[in-house]
Amino acid sequence: MKPLLFLFVSLLLFSCSKNPAPKPENLLDEEVMVDIIFDIAILQAADGNMPYKLAEANINANQYVFKKYKIDSITYSQNQRYYASDSRKYKKIYKKVIERLDLEQKKMNDTTKATNASDDVKKSFSVSE
Repeated sequence: MKPLLFLFVSLLLFSCSKNPAPKPENLLDEEVMVDIIFDIAILQAADGNMPYKLAEANINANQYVFKKYKIDSITYSQNQRYYASDSRKYKKIYKKVIERLDLEQKKMNDTTKATNASDDVKKSFSVSE
């Protein structure tokens, strides 16, 4: 019973610590983490909708992100763990990512509407034979 109680108390103390994940040596700025998570979300969406496109272009999503931001998987994991351990910071990061995704979706929708409107105008002025 004592070992179980000790384990419970240890877990309770560990979970209540201010920031249980250590600060990484190569701490990425919050804005950089927003950019990285945004890029990962876009690449995952592309892979989910058209997996063959990334394969045809010989793009590995993780390697692409690591190369773009000049980081390695360890740096990314350490930073992800560090920011995730602070729920307020993590929520703020993801809120920014969602806002950017929504903005990009709006831009795509506006572009699609403009293209459709242009096609409609062309159709209305075309000479039917």
